[in-house]
Amino acid sequence: MRRVDNDSLTDEQLEELGITLMKLEEKMEELKKVFGLEDEDINIELGPLGKLM
Repeated sequence: MRRVDNDSLTDEQLEELGITLMKLEEKMEELKKVFGLEDEDINIELGPLGKLM
C-alpha cells in the first residue's frame, strides 16, 4: 500500500493489483455463501484501528 500511496507502481503492477483485489472479493463472497456468513460476521475489530470493514 505504501507503493500505491507513493505512486511507485507501474501501470502493469496497478492493473495486476486491481485484478488480484477483484479476485479476492469474489472468493470472499464465495466463502461467505459456503459458510452462511454475512459481512457483519467477518467484520473483525482491529483495536485502535477500528473495524476491518
